[in-house]
Amino acid sequence: MELHDSRVIAAPRSKVWEALLSADILKECVPGCKEMSGTAENGFAATVVQKVGPVKATFKGEVTLSDMVDQESVKLSGEGKGGAAGFAKGAADVTLSDAPEGTLLAYNVDARVGGKLAQLGGRVIDGVAKKMADQFFENFQNAVEEDPQPAPAEAAPEPAAAPAVSETSAEPAQAAPPEEKKGWFKRLFGG
Repeated sequence: MELHDSRVIAAPRSKVWEALLSADILKECVPGCKEMSGTAENGFAATVVQKVGPVKATFKGEVTLSDMVDQESVKLSGEGKGGAAGFAKGAADVTLSDAPEGTLLAYNVDARVGGKLAQLGGRVIDGVAKKMADQFFENFQNAVEEDPQPAPAEAAPEPAAAPAVSETSAEPAQAAPPEEKKGWFKRLFGG
């Protein structure tokens, strides 16, 4: 089964490249990943739990990086064994290029499965593989575009002090309208 797609990531190519080589970022992005360790030079070891149709399995495997051209392309190859459920093998050729909005990340994935997983049928496997690839690259895009420290100009405004209620006034202070609350929440938490 082969998948081809691309997406624009609003980040410089150097940041996208660095994230592709980070075990911590990859662990965060792989759907069902429970553990990931290693380095880009020596490869990564991973434990992933996935449910494919009626089969749920824990896959233990390794990912190696090869054909690396700094900040341009890399081939990620992996194989995972899920005991009685079978195995999954695959490779992804990832290329990076400049785009007006940041970095264009394009990928070609070739994956194969065997054992009980293969018995589920091509349509089920293809659907799950496409969903996992889409989820991985969406998670990757979100992780790379995320800015952990807002720039000073983008910092959330300090909440205004509520007007004091005088002892002679019978009216309580007015709360901010719901639209202002939502805008503040979005700016603070990005949601």
